[in-house]
Amino acid sequence: MSGLPAQIRYCLCAFACLSACALPAIASADEPPSGGDQPYTTSGGASPDDPQFKPHGKAMLLPNGQAIAPSDAPPEVAAAINAGNQIATLPYVYGGGHNATFSGRGYDCSGSVSYALHGGSLLDAPLDSSSFMHWGDSGPGSWITLYTNPGHAYMVIAGLRFDTSMRTPLAGVSRRHSHRASTINSTRWSTTMRSARGYTVRHPIGF
Repeated sequence: MSGLPAQIRYCLCAFACLSACALPAIASADEPPSGGDQPYTTSGGASPDDPQFKPHGKAMLLPNGQAIAPSDAPPEVAAAINAGNQIATLPYVYGGGHNATFSGRGYDCSGSVSYALHGGSLLDAPLDSSSFMHWGDSGPGSWITLYTNPGHAYMVIAGLRFDTSMRTPLAGVSRRHSHRASTINSTRWSTTMRSARGYTVRHPIGF
């Protein structure tokens, strides 16, 4: 640069000095803050991936009558849905499922609810609909809500109703008068709700 005029040499030196000071500061603004494990975000330290910004998902009902748990469901809720799938298309049988092993060729209303809750490790022994009126905590749950009275019990899990009455017909399955057909022409899962009037509302503790 010795051949350049003094003023140009001075400007070039000043620019080089300014760049050397400013670039490290700009680069550091794109790095995570030191001394912590939290990733850097542009929203004041709160990440959009935080659970508080993620609403609870809803289960999906398939045409075959099976339900798919949402990806953000707790393991207990997903397990309860999977257990419900095992008996979703079985027939209604009075007293079904009310034994030490929760087994039966069919299930009644409270037996169905008991089976699904047991599958989610939320119930140790089957209960009848009257007993469910005093089970768990009062009011609706964040994932599972039971509706029960002395004559009937059903529940809503992750947005799907699990119920032995007002069942959902399966698509493409004709209704025949055989015992086998009665096990596959409808499912206990439903996307439609029903009136909760006259029911006690309960939920599993923590869910």
